[in-house]
This record gives sequence, structure tokens and C-alpha cells, in this order.
Amino acid sequence: MAMAEQMVFLGFGKWVRADRIYALEPITGDERGGGRRTRVWVDGIAEPILASRTERTILEDMAHGTPIAAAKSRPPSQDEQLF
Repeated sequence: MAMAEQMVFLGFGKWVRADRIYALEPITGDERGGGRRTRVWVDGIAEPILASRTERTILEDMAHGTPIAAAKSRPPSQDEQLF
């Protein structure tokens, strides 16, 4: 899947296009907690988006594609129920 088409899950029900992410900033100290792990800077959005996932997992999804995207692109197994 091309990066331009790839969506990256940030947690909290938030998704962004991988090609629009230009910076990831780990949250440290007292600011971290309550699911806040990373600030994600997205082109076209003035303020960073708070993600509940670490910068490492977001980068991995950007590099390899998300499990959801991979599952959609694979053919169904013969054992998989379709209905």
C-alpha cells in the first residue's frame, strides 16, 4: 500500500494519513499519562494531535502498514466465514 493511501491509527479513535505526519514528539514527565504518549504533528493542522500510542509504534505503522490495512488487502482464507 502506498504511503499516500495509508492511514495510521493514533488511538482514541483517531486516524491520520501517513503522508501528512511530519513530526512525532514523545510526551514525558507529568504531561504523560491518561493515555497521552505522543504529540503527532500533521500538515494542515495547527496544533499537534495527542496519541495514545508511542512514537515507535506509529513509526512502525507508517513504515509497514497498519494491521487493519494489511487485513483488508489479503484474500480471505478458506476457513474464514464471510457471512
